[in-house]
Amino acid sequence: MDKFNLIKNRSDVIVGGKYRLSRKIGSGSFGDIYLGISIQSGEEVAVKMESTSARHPQLQYEAKLYRILSGGVGIPRIRHHGKEKNFNVLVMDLLGPSLEDLFNFCTRHFTIKTVLMLVDQMIGRLEYIHLKCFIHRDIKPDNFLMGIGRHCNKLFLIDFGLAKKYRDPTTRAHILYREDKNLTGTARYASINAHLGIEQSRRDDMESLGYVMMYFNRSVLPWQGMKATNKQQKYEKISEKKMSTPIEVLCKGFPAEFSMYLNYCRSLRFDEQPDYMYLRQLFRILFRTLNHQYDYIYDWTMLKQKTHQSQPNTTLLLGQAETRNDREREREKEKEKASGKTMLSE
Repeated sequence: MDKFNLIKNRSDVIVGGKYRLSRKIGSGSFGDIYLGISIQSGEEVAVKMESTSARHPQLQYEAKLYRILSGGVGIPRIRHHGKEKNFNVLVMDLLGPSLEDLFNFCTRHFTIKTVLMLVDQMIGRLEYIHLKCFIHRDIKPDNFLMGIGRHCNKLFLIDFGLAKKYRDPTTRAHILYREDKNLTGTARYASINAHLGIEQSRRDDMESLGYVMMYFNRSVLPWQGMKATNKQQKYEKISEKKMSTPIEVLCKGFPAEFSMYLNYCRSLRFDEQPDYMYLRQLFRILFRTLNHQYDYIYDWTMLKQKTHQSQPNTTLLLGQAETRNDREREREKEKEKASGKTMLSE
């Protein structure tokens, strides 16, 4: 069965003997994502499909990582992984919109209360994957998704396509310090050391999270919108601006805890374990000092009530953030092939 017939007759396709394909909800360089429905219970799931002849197959690696991370709070569950005709398939929990989508929904403004409630969960997600001996290497708002239904207040971390094992789970030996590495991840949120070509470790995930926090606080980071004639020059400009912007300037006008967080992350040694509890307590104390309540009423919750919308961005389901990431990577590849005169913007 080829891709055309699969799409045309998707309602006839039963994945893993349990899930019937419904509508297509996303696509990317790896293939397509469909809404799947459990034949037995009617429960909705996300079904990622990748051609077995794909040049750079990724579903098997992705499934492997999700299985290693399974059971963690805020990690999507794998329901099924295997092959259907000429496709690799991965059936997962269906999730809601990404933080980037919700940020846009809230007209690119989050209150400090919403930021702090998210920060607490985001630090927890990174602590968990680090405990499992992996670093994410692409921390950004697009890769954090809210759950749906009874998990609507829970934050999930997705897209482990760039994740890497930083420590042997048996010997506990840390990967070696190296230089001259290519930048892995998204330049906007990359750590300074990642820009400098230094092998990434736990400290880099944590620093990237600091830039995500300030993105939500400020609505825009100082190194956004940098124009260049090619990707390398763009990355260099972002790196230069990032290194020349003091943390105190980046965090000016916001509680000191944000600059304390970033200063701490930048001070970590290559193989040093971050003190996750210290960082969470830093923001929890700030939260209490500001007299907020952990009621999980986010800015989009309030906006939904005000605009009488039942659910924001209901079509933005699990995988769409991932497929958007894939499309971005594909566009970058095409731009690299294009003329050197082509203008790129961050």
